[in-house]
Amino acid sequence: MSTARRAHPLLQNGAGGDDGDDEREEEEEEDGDEEVEDEAAEDDEEEEEPRLKYQRLGGSVPAILSTDAAASIAVADRMVALGTHNGTLHILDFQGNQVKEIAAHTATINDISFDADGEYIGSCSDDGTVAISSLFTDEKLKFEYHRPMKAIALDPNYSRNYRRFATGGLAGQVLVLTKKTWGGYHKKVLRDGEGPIHSMKWRTDLLAWANDAGVKVHDMKTDRGIAFIERPKGIPRPEFLLPHLVWQDDTVLVIGWGTSVKIAAIRTDLSQGLNGIQRTIAAVGSEKYVDIVGSFQTSYHISGIAPFGDLLVVLAYIPDEDEKEKKFSTSVTSRQGTAQRPEIHLVSWKNDEVTTDALPIHGYEHYKAKDYALAHAPFSGSSNAGGQWAAGDEPLYYIVSPKDIVVAKPRDAEDHIAWLLQHDCHEKALAAVEAGQGRTELLDEVGSRYLDHLIIERKYAEAAQRCPKLLRGSPSAWERWVFHFAHLRQLPVLVPYIPTENPQLSDTAYEVALVALTTNPSFHELLLNTVKNWPPTLYSASPVISAIEPQLNSSSMTDTLKEALAELYVINSQYEKALSLYAELLKPEVFEFIEKYNLHDSVRDKVVNLMILDSKRTVHLLIQHRDIIPTYEVVDQLLHTDRNCDQRYFLHLYLHALFEIDIHAGKEFHDMQVELYADYEPRMLLPFLRTSQHYRLDKAYEIFAQRELVREQVFVLGRMGNAKEALSTIINKLENIEEAVEFVMDQHDDELWEELIRQCLQKPEMVGMLLEHTVGNLDPLYIVSLVPDGLEIPRLRDRLVKIVTDYRTETSLRNGCNDILKADCVNLLVKYYHEARRGVYMASMNDEVHGNRVDDGSSRARHICHCVLLLPCISSVLPGRRVRLDEIKQ
Repeated sequence: MSTARRAHPLLQNGAGGDDGDDEREEEEEEDGDEEVEDEAAEDDEEEEEPRLKYQRLGGSVPAILSTDAAASIAVADRMVALGTHNGTLHILDFQGNQVKEIAAHTATINDISFDADGEYIGSCSDDGTVAISSLFTDEKLKFEYHRPMKAIALDPNYSRNYRRFATGGLAGQVLVLTKKTWGGYHKKVLRDGEGPIHSMKWRTDLLAWANDAGVKVHDMKTDRGIAFIERPKGIPRPEFLLPHLVWQDDTVLVIGWGTSVKIAAIRTDLSQGLNGIQRTIAAVGSEKYVDIVGSFQTSYHISGIAPFGDLLVVLAYIPDEDEKEKKFSTSVTSRQGTAQRPEIHLVSWKNDEVTTDALPIHGYEHYKAKDYALAHAPFSGSSNAGGQWAAGDEPLYYIVSPKDIVVAKPRDAEDHIAWLLQHDCHEKALAAVEAGQGRTELLDEVGSRYLDHLIIERKYAEAAQRCPKLLRGSPSAWERWVFHFAHLRQLPVLVPYIPTENPQLSDTAYEVALVALTTNPSFHELLLNTVKNWPPTLYSASPVISAIEPQLNSSSMTDTLKEALAELYVINSQYEKALSLYAELLKPEVFEFIEKYNLHDSVRDKVVNLMILDSKRTVHLLIQHRDIIPTYEVVDQLLHTDRNCDQRYFLHLYLHALFEIDIHAGKEFHDMQVELYADYEPRMLLPFLRTSQHYRLDKAYEIFAQRELVREQVFVLGRMGNAKEALSTIINKLENIEEAVEFVMDQHDDELWEELIRQCLQKPEMVGMLLEHTVGNLDPLYIVSLVPDGLEIPRLRDRLVKIVTDYRTETSLRNGCNDILKADCVNLLVKYYHEARRGVYMASMNDEVHGNRVDDGSSRARHICHCVLLLPCISSVLPGRRVRLDEIKQ
């Protein structure tokens, strides 16, 4: 399985090279391998998350490598040892700060080895020396071999018992030196004559080394060889591609050489090998065996290898075409300045690639495979679970080039989140943070990055919708995004989600949000709802009002915006302005608003709008407050309005209601009111005409004549004194004898009776009707005597019979009434007579004062002496004089 190559940006903790290196790197970025970049772009969507992260080693390293070049490296539990081409050994902490400097050699240091406790360090050099130094004491040892030494391995228990180490070089000998009890060292040659020794690693009792022939494993406890693993065929000579040995644990040896990787397991029996692969290589006479449990070929050259749990970390050198064609068959070096970036491949034992990362090492284009080295900090085997390492157990990998050191380590939860964000997987990143991965502070960062991504994608509505979840209770974050949305002119989409409490933002943020809603008619409905729902204490209404008022007379002004402005006026205590807008918008609640804020005086110029809204309530309001709202102002507004409404009807309603309350209140408009009654409520004309004295009769008659209101014409003619014409109108137009008779009776004019008879005689039918309705007013015989001979009167006999019958009935009723009146008079006179005969008891003033005395016999006697009886005839004794009680007593 292949993966896209990623070029990792490294965090610059220090300069890894000179300015020329930086310039070359920039030039490479511009003119580099476009094919690789294109491939990475094509596979970006399918790119898997990396497993490692990288950082340049800072501290003292940049200064060291500015004057020297790195040649080798080794890592212990507490420190890092860096060997240079000048022969200096630098002891560093994990941040790259120099702890100790040892001038161990005078030439390139080829290999470095720590003991298991990290108390001693050994190194070998091209100057033919091997140096062993104590890191915490002044103990130092140096051995001269007069041939370049390429490998060294301290016994892991070097500091615990006898001092022992192994070394080898171009002499081809594998030397084991052991300190003697009485002083000095015992030298033993394990192997000789098989070519130069290129690499050497010691783990527990097992020592492995590589020479030109291959890799050998030796049991130091039994002093017997275990296995020989032949050098892969077709690979370059070791001086071009060094073999790399690393112990994954106490029984597994990983070998990387050229383009070949082998994993060897040390066993004591012939049981099934690891990963289902059983390939056994046993040395003759040995009790231990080696299983090659994994083996594969690579398309790149191996510059270093290290375990990564159940996987392998491989430092890969990508050869150019010239190197591939020559296959390293000659010693001719490749063309300078054409090398590619080194890569870190994370692979399984079956060469399944998990990730591939390209490293921008300073000056990489000039380096070869043997110029790189890979070392890792000791760790306790494959301790990763679910892709995560236990805290404090993460392995560290040091990638070394002559002028640069890069540290790689497994990515943690925060790195996982950062990668998700980088690849626009913001939902997953947010879920990871909410699940407790990484620091709590990351939630704000992830939320901000998520919103930034949505903004860049122009998904403003989605960004606004996610703000409550991402920004939570941070006022500063909310305000920052409010202003950011405002800058993008997208604030209206955020307004529905802006919190009004927990947290509460600054008043400026709310004002900016409201002002943003005034700019476009499509936002006005949202503005109105927001103004109604937001507590008015959150913001000042003045800035928002100032933003709306210039639009009042523009085309962008809508009814919704006017209503929102009215609400803002109320918040700002500008009730009169709010009333104007409510009235203009015909809002039903305007009447309650007027009563609530006592705005009756402000209604004076809003009569028409209120009438259109609810004429009944408006008329009641105007009549109730007619002392504040003069009648002439109401009439003037209704007469001269340009609103499309039935203004005369509203005027009629108002004047009618005013007339019913006070007949004199609108007397100057009674002429107008006559016409309004005629148009809208004719039945009310006659009561109005009878009551009012403030209208012109001639104008009223003209109106009634135009509208053929006959009875009203009759009334006006009668009031004008033209009774005969009025009577003629009744007879000729109404043809109603009853009304004619009633009219004549009301006028109390005998000549009208003659006129009535005269006009009726012209119509035979009228004569009959007149005979029916004049009983008690005119003598029927008189009317009959005036009828010309030969005039046919319909139903004359029946009507005469009725007249006679009515007359008899009337006569009978009169006689009966007279009898009743006579009897009542007699009874009243008798009653009066008896009442007049009775005396009236009168007491003196003293009796009135002492009226509460005990009623005994003596007092009663005195009482009798002081009283008098008044008889009705006393007035005849003393006519015209008021008799005092004292005089009567005397």
